[in-house]
Amino acid sequence: MPEDKRKLGVFPAFHKVEGRRVVVVGGGEEAAAKIRLLAETKATIVVFAEALETRTGVDLIAAHGDWQARLPGVGDLDGAALVFAATGSEETDGAIRALAREAGVPINVVDRPELCDFYTPALVNRAPLAVAVGSEGVAPVLSRHVRARIEALLAPAFGDLARLADKLRGGVTKTLATATDRRRFWARFFSGTVSEHVFAGRIDEAEGEALKMLEIGPNLAGHVSLVGAGPGAEDLLTLRAQRALQEADVIVHDRLVPEAIVAQGRRDARRIYVGKAKGRHAKSQSEINAILVHEAQSGNRVVRLKSGDPLIFGRAGEEMAALRAAGISFDIVPGITAAFAAAAEAEIPLTLRETSSSLVFATGHDADGETLPGWAGIALQGATVAVYMGRSVAARVAAQLVEAGLAASTPVAVIENASRADRRAYAGRLDELVSIASQPELTGPVLFIIGDVVAEGAIDAEPAPLAAMAA
Repeated sequence: MPEDKRKLGVFPAFHKVEGRRVVVVGGGEEAAAKIRLLAETKATIVVFAEALETRTGVDLIAAHGDWQARLPGVGDLDGAALVFAATGSEETDGAIRALAREAGVPINVVDRPELCDFYTPALVNRAPLAVAVGSEGVAPVLSRHVRARIEALLAPAFGDLARLADKLRGGVTKTLATATDRRRFWARFFSGTVSEHVFAGRIDEAEGEALKMLEIGPNLAGHVSLVGAGPGAEDLLTLRAQRALQEADVIVHDRLVPEAIVAQGRRDARRIYVGKAKGRHAKSQSEINAILVHEAQSGNRVVRLKSGDPLIFGRAGEEMAALRAAGISFDIVPGITAAFAAAAEAEIPLTLRETSSSLVFATGHDADGETLPGWAGIALQGATVAVYMGRSVAARVAAQLVEAGLAASTPVAVIENASRADRRAYAGRLDELVSIASQPELTGPVLFIIGDVVAEGAIDAEPAPLAAMAA
């Protein structure tokens, strides 16, 4: 997408309306909708309309607003914070817009974005926290949909957490001298035991815990999160992973993690690339371990961002051992592993009654680079086998399985770049695995799925010709 397409045509901001007049012109449903929205603020609501529909009158009474049974003049708009024109008449709304311009007051003309000085966002109210979702006035249905998603994500207790944060803000500013120290304090405030107490309704305990953290001051210990980035698609990143990225001071990331996912971290977070490709390592595993320990000992919150799931061929075991040895606290954020994403896209049931009741995750080669034959016997028992990092040893994998007794006609799928826009999938037989895996267009990470369940998927698994499923 061109860079300018990702730039906003509007600048999001919040208007201060407490104790100020906000004028709504109109007496119908459009006006009622604005009254209900304004009722969630501390504005003084004044409605100008020659008549009010019943629903509008009820909403205005509930909002403790004032009704003037006429259309306004320019003097009525003078000094107002905002004006909403909602008469439903193009001519009348246009006249109200001209009055607002003369009075120098920003105006919103309902359902006429080309006449608006500002747009009204979909509002998520967790006072004193507010989330406004806007779409430059062109797709309000999208804003409402996003608002519904955010409503579900933000529990009502977020308002309690925000109020506690506001109560402590002065003390935090006074006690913690640097912006970095304050940011680290707030990261722990919003993601640790303080927030857990608030969401459980234990406000007093939450405040006590926050004050203890403040007493500790800037000497807050570092922490490492081993985070699974999933197979590559941004919308398969978990909410917990997103939160960890937003709280990180340092992001240590692999080669296969897309930039779009790394970019979900804070803009001022340091990024350290430690990518590995076969035969080419930016950093050795021991160097990566040392980086994690050093950054955490320096008081940083570190995200070790790995493709897929950290516990499946992600070297997490070695990193956990290094962190334990150094006395560094850590947690693990699971991710969607490539086998799950690949199978979902190809509609392959990884387990199936009377066909496969077990699933094996295997890698094409061991720590010494040798092809692994250890799971061949399991495949013979009807297990579905997902083979990671096996393209360069496809011939040996197939030969060893056939030698162990697996039928040459066993269905196989070869899936590249699972979950990404440039994904590809091929299907065939076990004795065709090497020819499928050697397709010249396959340049990204490849996964094999081997077993009778492949025949149940959406990729044609007939022996010939090979079937390709493009993105």
